[in-house]
Formats: sequence, C-alpha cells, structure tokens
Amino acid sequence: MKPINPHLLATFAPPVMQARRWLTGITFPSDRPLINVSQAAPVEPPPKGLREAIADAALNETTAHLYGPVMGNPELRDAVAMEFSRSYGGAVTADQVAITQGCNQAFCAAISSLARAGDEVILPVPWYFNHKMWLDMQGIAVRPLSCGPDMLPDPAAAERLIGPNCRAIVLVTPNNPSGAEYPAALVGRFYELAKRHGLALILDETYRDFDSRSGAPHDLLTRSGWDETVIQLYSFSKAYRLTGHRVGAVITSAERLGEIEKFLDTVAISASQLGQIGALWGMRNLGDWLAQERIEILDRRNATKQAILGLQGWKLKSAGAYFAWVEHPYAESSADLAPRMVAELGVLALPGTMFMPESDPYGARHFRLAFANIDSAGIAELAARLENFTP
Repeated sequence: MKPINPHLLATFAPPVMQARRWLTGITFPSDRPLINVSQAAPVEPPPKGLREAIADAALNETTAHLYGPVMGNPELRDAVAMEFSRSYGGAVTADQVAITQGCNQAFCAAISSLARAGDEVILPVPWYFNHKMWLDMQGIAVRPLSCGPDMLPDPAAAERLIGPNCRAIVLVTPNNPSGAEYPAALVGRFYELAKRHGLALILDETYRDFDSRSGAPHDLLTRSGWDETVIQLYSFSKAYRLTGHRVGAVITSAERLGEIEKFLDTVAISASQLGQIGALWGMRNLGDWLAQERIEILDRRNATKQAILGLQGWKLKSAGAYFAWVEHPYAESSADLAPRMVAELGVLALPGTMFMPESDPYGARHFRLAFANIDSAGIAELAARLENFTP
C-alpha cells in the first residue's frame, strides 16, 4: 500500500456509516418496520416555502450557481448577528460571523485556528464522535473529561486536565450524545476557566433551537471581550431541515475569523449558495414554524423519557434536544448488542462505545437513542421492542 497519513489511519471509521452496514442483508416485515434511532438528522424535507425559495433562486439567480464570499453572504451574516444579539442579549456584529459548510466544518475551522499536532483539547465524554475524529486526524491529543451522573462536566475536573499544550475546551449544549442541557451558570464557570488559562471555549450549539428552557441558555455574549475566548458554533441543518445543503456558522472575533478565512477558502471556498439562500429565507419567515417544531421535539423527548422510565432494568441518564442517553441492563457490551438489536428487534441505535475512549468501560453500558424522527406511536413501539429483548 502506498503511504497513508498515520493520523488518518489511527482515526476510527465513521460510526453512522458503520451502523448502516448492520442493515445489509436484513429485510424488515411490513408489520414490524425498522425503527431507526441512530442518526440525529431530520428526515423530512424543509417546508414548501423554503423549497420554493431555493427553487426560484436556482432558476432565476445567476449568482446562486457561482462562488460566493468565503466568509458567507453578507445578508446571512447580518441576519445571524442580529438573531444572536437578540436572543442572547449581547452585541454580535456581522464581522464576528462566518458561514460554513455545516457545523462540522465550523468546528474543523475553529480547531485549525487554535491548535496543531501535539497540542491538546479537552472534550467531555461521552463526546460527539466527529469532534474526536477531526482532532485525531490532526494529531491533536484529546483529554477526556468525564461527566457526572447528571451528564454534566465539572470545571474543577477540567482544570486538572489543563497542561502547557492545552488550547481549548469544547462544550456541546444541548449535548450530543446525551441530550443534557448545560445550566447557564455551568457554562459561565467554563468560560471563566478558559479565560483564566488563556484557552478558547468552543461552544457547539447545533441544537439550541430545541432547548427546553426559555430565554438565553447562557450570558457569554453579554460579557465584555467575550470574543477573545468564545468560539460559538451553530447549524441551520436541524432548524430548517437543510442537512443536505450544509450550512453552519462560527461566531467569534473578527481577528480569528480572518485566520479561519484561510481554512475556509482552502477547503470549500464558500458555503453552498442555495443553502445560504434557504437559511436566510428560513430566518426571515419560519419563526412560528420553528417554534412549533421545538414543541413537537420536546413532546417526543417527554414521551421517550416516560417510555424508558417504564422499562424494567433500563435507566434514563439524560434526555434533551434530539437524544436520550440510556443505560441497558445486560451483561454484554452495547457494541455487541447493537447489531443484534437490528436483526432481532428491528431497532437501529448507536452503542455508547462509539462516544467513548476504547479503554473506558462506561460506553459498553449505554446507548444513544435519537428520537427526533419517530412519533409518539413509534416511541411506544420502540419501548415495547426493548422490553422484549432477551439477549
């Protein structure tokens, strides 16, 4: 074999693609179709009005098929700045916003502006696996930060992990995979910790539109000089069902974005024009629709919580946004149980081992259930199948 980057070789395979391969050769009867709780992505298309806006742009706007500004279209940057200023009670300007090819690229860009091979980044565990994959590919060491029984990380424990090569702390709230919503005071303590040690605080809020709390989830954007520490990430994929169009955002200092622009120009040049047009249309027209989507997701969260609490031996650790993090009652590892659940139950779920270091036995005891794409009847059926599982 010709040379391959050893950091890439050392990175694990994409978990969602691995799980999809468990479906190969299996057929599901019509009276017991597959229940897929493996991936946190909307399966329905965007609302018709948004699709019409994209279609109109595709037909009638020449620039929709051309490269756009590397940092994103000015109107969308302005809209994001205005929305984050309004919803967080702070002051965000358009030059503190860059539009990216999805939130994953926003994370990659942020890390590339911060760290190089040999540096370290603190990730709470269970982690979002794509974050871990990108850090591994770059030769950046991950310092795992264990969460407590409430699935919340501890700033004091994080401080003990900070060494001379540490560059950032990453928080995801509402969390993927656990669904935990980090209290504003806790986020504030992590901000103070990062600022005190000269680190960046990367705050991934992909699921902010489905937070169960009213008002701003934290006050970081109201603090003087926030952009010297905070790198806030956002995704339009979940809010407006734009997963295939790949539109995200990174919000931080104009100076850092000047460096991030180099990364964006090299990797993708500009985010999708049609996706940006759809995202802007959604921000301007879908406020009421998104509010109803949030209510529906919260209803599904509550239904999932009740369903898991009713299962003998299963334990609900946390639930929020799109996810429930659950402990199973069996002796076997979730890594072994997950493919069996596909074949025997018609349930596709990701094992906790996909979100943890290999050496940590905690992952073997847990599953992530992504409930956002199944209705209350589907959630009840999921619980019934899990109840009857006898490995």
